[in-house]
Amino acid sequence: MDAQPAESPAELLTRTAAEVFGWKTLRPGQLTAMEAVLAGRDTLVVMPTGAGKSAVYQVAGLAMAGPTVVVSPLIALQRDQIAGLLGHGRPDAVAVNSAQRSGETQAAWDAVRHGEAEYLFLSPEQLAKEEVLDRLAEARPSLFVVDEAQCVAAWGHDFRPDYLRLAHAVRRVGRPTVVALTATASPPVRAEIVRRLGMGDDAAQVVAGFDRPGITLEVRRFAEEADRRRAVVERAAAEPKPGLVYTATRRDAEEYAAELAGLGLLAAAYHAGLRPSERSRVHGAFLEGRADVVVATSAFGMGIDKEDVRFVLHASLPGSLDAYYQEIGRAGRDGGPALAVLHYRPGDSGLRRMFAARTPGEETLGEVAEAVHDQEGPMGLDEVGEETDLSRRRVTAAANLLEQAGAVRTDDRGRVRAEPGVSAGAATERATRAAEAHRRLEESRLAMVRAYAESRGCRRRFLLGYFGEEYDAPCGNCDVCLAARSPDPARGTPAEGVAEAPETAAGPPAASPYPPGTPVRHREWGDGTVMSEEGDRITVLFDSMGYRTLSLPTVTTRNLLTVRPEG
Repeated sequence: MDAQPAESPAELLTRTAAEVFGWKTLRPGQLTAMEAVLAGRDTLVVMPTGAGKSAVYQVAGLAMAGPTVVVSPLIALQRDQIAGLLGHGRPDAVAVNSAQRSGETQAAWDAVRHGEAEYLFLSPEQLAKEEVLDRLAEARPSLFVVDEAQCVAAWGHDFRPDYLRLAHAVRRVGRPTVVALTATASPPVRAEIVRRLGMGDDAAQVVAGFDRPGITLEVRRFAEEADRRRAVVERAAAEPKPGLVYTATRRDAEEYAAELAGLGLLAAAYHAGLRPSERSRVHGAFLEGRADVVVATSAFGMGIDKEDVRFVLHASLPGSLDAYYQEIGRAGRDGGPALAVLHYRPGDSGLRRMFAARTPGEETLGEVAEAVHDQEGPMGLDEVGEETDLSRRRVTAAANLLEQAGAVRTDDRGRVRAEPGVSAGAATERATRAAEAHRRLEESRLAMVRAYAESRGCRRRFLLGYFGEEYDAPCGNCDVCLAARSPDPARGTPAEGVAEAPETAAGPPAASPYPPGTPVRHREWGDGTVMSEEGDRITVLFDSMGYRTLSLPTVTTRNLLTVRPEG
């Protein structure tokens, strides 16, 4: 009797998804990423929120020998992911984090050692501990998964210095296959993720479309703050629930929540200034359907796994389109219609520029560097603050930049110490350059948000172009396209007390010598990458200057850009 033909990787993965998780079909991109992982290739997965990124490692990990290590930045997010896995009955998943009792931690390690746990969730801080790395090396993991991978990129809007240790951790535990997951990453951020994590030259990049066609995009522009506040409250009260309102400050979050509660809505504020127990209460109430609206700062972000959010309103300008896309991506994950409205007032940019300018200056960086270098052993950040008479916020910001510049290192207890061979002066110089580059980038990101708000072209085309994805306008589901199809003065008025922005062509532009993704060089600003086109303008992300929007006719006639070889 002839032997049965061997199961192909695709068949194995599809069968595992169906038998273990009950997924009869896999979404676009999932199987492609799983096959790359199963073949032993490091893989970067970029998929919108709710598109099933976690399924890539969940399924592929079961088809490989050894546990899957998942690095996740939030304990609440770890708990949600573990609960989702355990809901299938098997496989087992455990976590090791600072919120556990010692007995729970030991039980988790025992489960890994005895092969009872398929998945181990860790925070990046745990990987600074030698004992943790030793135990992981003994477990011989098959996969090393980095969730929220944009945190490793200094160019990313969620940069976290503790993610910089992950490449070392990967090597230390035996160099398993690396899987990096993110919901939002422009091409330069993707390249930095691959580099920072030490992913292989043949690393696969699976980038699903960024478009969320079910979300209606809208911008409303205001001259007066009172008009805007009234519009935000009225819209939040009128739209189907549940929904989210994002604000720039903690005070605004509290005030908007109070106004909505005064209208009889179940509304709550969420921000980093609340006690952990209160944040946990609000988080739970929203996920369990006991809150109509949560009014939050950007602190209400990762870990929001709720499918039926019907609207996301921004009561002020977000700091970047990266953050904006990630925040509106929490709407309509169930496939139903959803709404994203940016309430824009030109004066917002002054506040956001102030936030961007908070990057520590050379004097602050020098004081922190001197204090750390004068100490033989590690220093706590509070100690540094006492030594320098600087606030905790300024010390933390300076320490982050010094670590990003490779001048100091943070241990698992959050203490900093100088890197050997780097003087305080050299550390200050490196960090000052990094700070200036960071400031320029933040200001250019803010300019892109304002350009989005003031654009008279298709919103979706502009937003997707920012992430390097071409889109043929009109989309038919943004305020600009809907107004062009059937003008409705009640829908997102072009301006409320503000002059209209210049008209921009809504249709696709003529062929350009600089299509998105083209590596270019500017005579003054150096190397960059073309991110998008809109009409007769192109947007370039320069390595040293951040985002810049240029007139295509001017670029062409003055020969400002040259196409440079890739690599």
